[in-house]
Amino acid sequence: MVGVIRRMNKLNALLGVRNGPGAAILPSEVTRIHLEFAHKFNDGHMGPRKFWREALPRLKFWNPAVPMVVNRSHDQSGPATLSLYFREPGATVQPDSAMPSSSTEGDAKAPPPAEGEIVVTIDMKHRRSDMILKDFLAKSGAVPVKPTPQEESLMRDVQELEERGKVDRERVKKMIDHEKREKALMAQAHSEAAAIKAAL
Repeated sequence: MVGVIRRMNKLNALLGVRNGPGAAILPSEVTRIHLEFAHKFNDGHMGPRKFWREALPRLKFWNPAVPMVVNRSHDQSGPATLSLYFREPGATVQPDSAMPSSSTEGDAKAPPPAEGEIVVTIDMKHRRSDMILKDFLAKSGAVPVKPTPQEESLMRDVQELEERGKVDRERVKKMIDHEKREKALMAQAHSEAAAIKAAL
Protein backbone atom coordinates (compact mmCIF):
# COMPACT_ATOMS: atom_id res chain seq x y z
CA MET A 1 0.00 0.00 0.00
CA VAL A 2 1.28 3.46 -0.93
CA GLY A 3 2.28 5.55 2.10
CA VAL A 4 -0.21 8.08 3.45
CA ILE A 5 2.21 11.00 2.97
CA ARG A 6 2.91 10.04 -0.65
CA ARG A 7 -0.82 9.71 -1.37
CA MET A 8 -1.48 13.08 0.25
CA ASN A 9 1.26 14.70 -1.82
CA LYS A 10 -0.26 13.30 -5.02
CA LEU A 11 -3.74 14.49 -4.02
CA ASN A 12 -2.39 17.94 -3.23
CA ALA A 13 -0.68 18.02 -6.63
CA LEU A 14 -4.15 17.60 -8.18
CA LEU A 15 -4.86 21.13 -6.97
CA GLY A 16 -3.19 22.17 -10.21
CA VAL A 17 -6.33 21.05 -12.06
CA ARG A 18 -8.55 23.27 -9.90
CA ASN A 19 -6.35 26.36 -9.92
CA GLY A 20 -4.12 28.18 -12.36
CA PRO A 21 -4.42 29.39 -15.97
CA GLY A 22 -7.78 28.37 -17.39
CA ALA A 23 -9.56 27.93 -14.05
CA ALA A 24 -12.65 29.93 -14.96
CA ILE A 25 -16.41 29.56 -15.03
CA LEU A 26 -18.02 30.20 -18.41
CA PRO A 27 -21.28 32.13 -18.70
CA SER A 28 -24.38 30.11 -19.50
CA GLU A 29 -24.50 31.67 -22.98
CA VAL A 30 -21.43 29.67 -24.06
CA THR A 31 -22.76 26.47 -25.62
CA ARG A 32 -19.51 24.82 -26.82
CA ILE A 33 -15.83 25.36 -27.62
CA HIS A 34 -13.77 24.13 -30.56
CA LEU A 35 -9.96 24.22 -30.88
CA GLU A 36 -7.99 23.51 -34.03
CA PHE A 37 -4.19 23.38 -34.32
CA ALA A 38 -1.34 21.16 -35.53
CA HIS A 39 0.43 18.34 -33.70
CA LYS A 40 3.88 19.93 -33.68
CA PHE A 41 4.75 23.30 -32.20
CA ASN A 42 6.58 24.87 -35.16
CA ASP A 43 4.97 27.33 -37.60
CA GLY A 44 3.12 29.18 -34.84
CA HIS A 45 1.43 26.25 -33.05
CA MET A 46 3.39 26.35 -29.77
CA GLY A 47 0.99 28.79 -28.01
CA PRO A 48 -2.13 26.84 -28.99
CA ARG A 49 -0.54 23.55 -27.84
CA LYS A 50 0.39 25.09 -24.49
CA PHE A 51 -3.13 26.52 -24.09
CA TRP A 52 -4.56 23.05 -24.83
CA ARG A 53 -2.26 21.33 -22.33
CA GLU A 54 -2.50 23.85 -19.49
CA ALA A 55 -5.72 25.86 -19.71
CA LEU A 56 -8.20 23.49 -21.37
CA PRO A 57 -8.15 20.79 -18.63
CA ARG A 58 -8.98 23.46 -16.03
CA LEU A 59 -11.73 24.91 -18.22
CA LYS A 60 -13.18 21.41 -18.60
CA PHE A 61 -12.95 20.80 -14.84
CA TRP A 62 -14.94 23.94 -14.04
CA ASN A 63 -17.36 23.62 -16.99
CA PRO A 64 -18.12 19.90 -17.42
CA ALA A 65 -21.40 20.52 -19.24
CA VAL A 66 -19.79 22.57 -22.05
CA PRO A 67 -18.63 20.35 -24.95
CA MET A 68 -14.99 21.06 -25.85
CA VAL A 69 -13.72 19.54 -29.08
CA VAL A 70 -10.04 19.52 -30.11
CA ASN A 71 -9.10 18.99 -33.75
CA ARG A 72 -5.38 18.34 -34.24
CA SER A 73 -3.97 17.91 -37.72
CA HIS A 74 -0.60 17.09 -39.28
CA ASP A 75 -0.72 20.23 -41.44
CA GLN A 76 1.74 22.59 -39.76
CA SER A 77 0.84 25.38 -42.19
CA GLY A 78 -2.84 25.03 -41.28
CA PRO A 79 -4.88 27.30 -39.02
CA ALA A 80 -4.80 27.52 -35.24
CA THR A 81 -8.20 28.75 -34.14
CA LEU A 82 -10.40 28.73 -31.06
CA SER A 83 -14.13 28.95 -31.79
CA LEU A 84 -16.55 30.05 -29.08
CA TYR A 85 -20.22 29.23 -29.71
CA PHE A 86 -22.73 31.49 -27.96
CA ARG A 87 -26.48 31.21 -27.53
CA GLU A 88 -28.16 34.31 -28.95
CA PRO A 89 -30.26 36.30 -26.42
CA GLY A 90 -33.65 34.66 -25.98
CA ALA A 91 -32.79 31.73 -28.26
CA THR A 92 -33.11 28.08 -27.29
CA VAL A 93 -30.31 26.01 -28.76
CA GLN A 94 -30.94 22.30 -29.07
CA PRO A 95 -27.97 20.01 -28.32
CA ASP A 96 -26.21 19.42 -31.62
CA SER A 97 -25.87 15.73 -32.34
CA ALA A 98 -23.58 16.66 -35.26
CA MET A 99 -20.91 18.04 -32.90
CA PRO A 100 -17.82 16.02 -33.84
CA SER A 101 -15.64 14.12 -31.40
CA SER A 102 -12.06 15.29 -30.89
CA SER A 103 -9.66 14.12 -33.59
CA THR A 104 -5.91 13.69 -33.95
CA GLU A 105 -6.20 13.36 -37.73
CA GLY A 106 -7.85 16.69 -38.55
CA ASP A 107 -11.30 15.13 -39.03
CA ALA A 108 -13.19 17.25 -36.47
CA LYS A 109 -13.56 20.60 -38.22
CA ALA A 110 -15.53 23.35 -36.46
CA PRO A 111 -19.19 22.93 -37.38
CA PRO A 112 -21.30 25.90 -38.48
CA PRO A 113 -23.39 27.50 -35.74
CA ALA A 114 -26.77 25.97 -35.06
CA GLU A 115 -29.96 28.00 -35.25
CA GLY A 116 -29.85 30.53 -32.40
CA GLU A 117 -26.06 30.37 -32.09
CA ILE A 118 -23.28 32.77 -33.03
CA VAL A 119 -19.56 32.00 -33.29
CA VAL A 120 -16.64 34.12 -32.14
CA THR A 121 -13.28 32.94 -33.48
CA ILE A 122 -9.88 33.65 -31.93
CA ASP A 123 -6.81 33.28 -34.14
CA MET A 124 -4.22 31.52 -31.95
CA LYS A 125 -1.43 31.15 -34.50
CA HIS A 126 1.93 32.74 -33.57
CA ARG A 127 0.54 33.81 -30.17
CA ARG A 128 1.65 32.93 -26.66
CA SER A 129 -0.68 30.84 -24.53
CA ASP A 130 -1.12 33.57 -21.90
CA MET A 131 -2.25 36.03 -24.60
CA ILE A 132 -4.64 33.43 -26.02
CA LEU A 133 -6.10 32.91 -22.53
CA LYS A 134 -6.44 36.66 -21.95
CA ASP A 135 -8.30 37.03 -25.27
CA PHE A 136 -10.43 33.97 -24.46
CA LEU A 137 -11.46 35.34 -21.04
CA ALA A 138 -12.30 38.74 -22.54
CA LYS A 139 -14.38 37.36 -25.44
CA SER A 140 -16.10 34.56 -23.53
CA GLY A 141 -16.93 36.57 -20.41
CA ALA A 142 -15.57 33.74 -18.25
CA VAL A 143 -14.96 34.53 -14.57
CA PRO A 144 -11.56 33.32 -13.25
CA VAL A 145 -11.75 31.11 -10.17
CA LYS A 146 -9.69 32.30 -7.22
CA PRO A 147 -8.15 29.67 -4.93
CA THR A 148 -9.31 29.59 -1.32
CA PRO A 149 -6.80 30.48 1.45
CA GLN A 150 -6.57 26.74 2.28
CA GLU A 151 -5.81 25.88 -1.38
CA GLU A 152 -3.19 28.64 -1.55
CA SER A 153 -1.52 27.19 1.56
CA LEU A 154 -1.61 23.67 0.08
CA MET A 155 -0.19 24.94 -3.24
CA ARG A 156 2.70 26.59 -1.36
CA ASP A 157 3.34 23.27 0.43
CA VAL A 158 3.31 21.40 -2.88
CA GLN A 159 5.72 23.96 -4.39
CA GLU A 160 8.09 23.56 -1.42
CA LEU A 161 7.94 19.75 -1.79
CA GLU A 162 8.77 20.05 -5.50
CA GLU A 163 11.73 22.34 -4.78
CA ARG A 164 13.04 19.99 -2.06
CA GLY A 165 12.58 17.05 -4.42
CA LYS A 166 14.61 18.82 -7.10
CA VAL A 167 17.47 19.43 -4.63
CA ASP A 168 17.33 15.80 -3.48
CA ARG A 169 17.36 14.50 -7.07
CA GLU A 170 20.43 16.60 -7.89
CA ARG A 171 22.19 15.36 -4.73
CA VAL A 172 21.41 11.71 -5.53
CA LYS A 173 22.54 12.18 -9.15
CA LYS A 174 25.88 13.58 -7.94
CA MET A 175 26.32 10.56 -5.65
CA ILE A 176 25.52 8.12 -8.45
CA ASP A 177 27.84 9.92 -10.89
CA HIS A 178 30.62 9.86 -8.25
CA GLU A 179 30.12 6.10 -7.70
CA LYS A 180 30.22 5.49 -11.46
CA ARG A 181 33.47 7.44 -11.76
CA GLU A 182 34.97 5.49 -8.85
CA LYS A 183 33.97 2.18 -10.44
CA ALA A 184 35.40 3.26 -13.81
CA LEU A 185 38.69 4.28 -12.14
CA MET A 186 38.86 0.97 -10.25
CA ALA A 187 38.15 -0.99 -13.45
CA GLN A 188 40.87 0.98 -15.25
CA ALA A 189 43.35 0.38 -12.41
CA HIS A 190 42.58 -3.39 -12.44
CA SER A 191 43.05 -3.60 -16.20
CA GLU A 192 46.34 -1.67 -15.99
CA ALA A 193 47.53 -3.93 -13.15
CA ALA A 194 46.58 -7.00 -15.19
CA ALA A 195 48.46 -5.58 -18.19
CA ILE A 196 51.60 -4.97 -16.06
CA LYS A 197 51.45 -8.52 -14.66
CA ALA A 198 51.07 -9.96 -18.15
CA ALA A 199 54.07 -7.96 -19.36
CA LEU A 200 56.37 -9.33 -16.59
